[in-house]
Amino acid sequence: MSSATPLTQPTTTPSDRLSEMLDSSARVEELSSAQEEEIQEADDDSDYETSSDSDDDGQNVHGWMASKLAPNLPFYFASPGSLVDDLETSTSVAQEKTMREVIALMTGKDQTIFDVNTHGLPHLLKNKHTAFLRTILGKYPPPFQVMDASRPWLLYWALNGLRTLGVDVSEYKQRCIDTFTPLQNPEGGFGGGHGHISHAAASYAATLSLALVGGLDMIDRRAMWHWLGQVKSPSGGFNMAVNGEQDVRGAYCCMTIHTLLRLPLTLPPASPARRAGLETFTSELGSWISKCQTFEGGLGGAPDNEAHGAYAFCVLACLCLLDSPSISIPKYLDVKRLTHWLTSRQCAPEAGFSGRTNKLVDACYSHWVGGCFSLLESALGLPKDTYLWDREALVRYTLSCSQAKKGGLRDKPSTRPDGYHTNYSLAGLSAAQYVYQYESKQEKERGEEEAMSAAFNWSYEKPSAEQRKQWCFDESDLVEAVHPVFVLPFDIVEATRMKFADKIGF
Repeated sequence: MSSATPLTQPTTTPSDRLSEMLDSSARVEELSSAQEEEIQEADDDSDYETSSDSDDDGQNVHGWMASKLAPNLPFYFASPGSLVDDLETSTSVAQEKTMREVIALMTGKDQTIFDVNTHGLPHLLKNKHTAFLRTILGKYPPPFQVMDASRPWLLYWALNGLRTLGVDVSEYKQRCIDTFTPLQNPEGGFGGGHGHISHAAASYAATLSLALVGGLDMIDRRAMWHWLGQVKSPSGGFNMAVNGEQDVRGAYCCMTIHTLLRLPLTLPPASPARRAGLETFTSELGSWISKCQTFEGGLGGAPDNEAHGAYAFCVLACLCLLDSPSISIPKYLDVKRLTHWLTSRQCAPEAGFSGRTNKLVDACYSHWVGGCFSLLESALGLPKDTYLWDREALVRYTLSCSQAKKGGLRDKPSTRPDGYHTNYSLAGLSAAQYVYQYESKQEKERGEEEAMSAAFNWSYEKPSAEQRKQWCFDESDLVEAVHPVFVLPFDIVEATRMKFADKIGF
């Protein structure tokens, strides 16, 4: 790789490129006043339930539903805990409100979704969630310009959510290519919006979105390799952008892109990290990550930052890209303290997860924290059918509290659904429904010394009838298996692996 030719600086400005590359099919169109009114009418708050919504007919249904609940409903889902902190803060007030709303939904008292499964929980509203996610791939009114830098994320949340529900998203291939073409910069990587510099989070979301629709051929792999080399830090970590902040999001996003595209492991000659003496993209990465573990045992975004559930997932998944979890995780982390911190994030009686100490339950952590356990359990080598977390609890929270009756999943009761929480709630539900296993390969395939391959060794088992009963969901509530490292359906990951299986270099 030392003979690779460095990329030349672009000779055109973002404005020049936009005028050449954009046409009406690639733009997010502004809506007319009539269209805006239509959206506002469809988006009226009355379409979404709150814990105070009730009527006589509904109460009759609630009473019927409560009678259908499993008689062995654990007491810690049905009543507040015995320990009460007398210190009142804005957080404790919000916590009390959320807890009461969750209990009312868990017991069926204030439930507004009446189509229940054999365990008394609402069914997963697949058709309604599908319709909700499809709206995210449609037109947006002008106020959504504040989301301009999140274009790749909007697509990823919607596309991945749809695929997790089992919906074919190949129809969106050309639209995705049209959207991402102007966002891909000549120097490599993707910006979040038109004319934006390349960013690790935007590049990650764009890469995963294109994998979902089968559009990875549009990515300039050589340019991406050079750009990733530019954001690799001499410290061992990754910056989010050239001269940007350095945190574990960058490490996970960049190494995920590197692995999925099967890029050369050697750093480009012009990489600042290469000039500082590092040889590969993984050089000193684990050592830098280890500095992000806090005194609590959790993981912060960077050294000396507060422990956070999303950063914990980024760290664990990144380490699982480097090697087998049983090797890489204990090598760089205090697993005992991390286990204590992660297991403390599951709330009672809410049953879902919080992202930080003394914070409220939030459905996105169904993935960010719930998704950590298959990685951690594999690192610990736990016996089969031994789990560090309560799968039934997360299923109950997702089906009973996170679903909106008109479609989409939400942070917590009385909040509105959105694409972000819908996608990650479904990913967390998948983590609760399937059992994931890591299978180490004895012999490396040709070329694996030059490319990352450890994360492709995961497999899954569908839940048995007994497990579905234990975890309180029916077969019709089952979603697709989501890969525990890449956060894509397994079949998408395998198709991507096969696509680049014979490619080393360019």
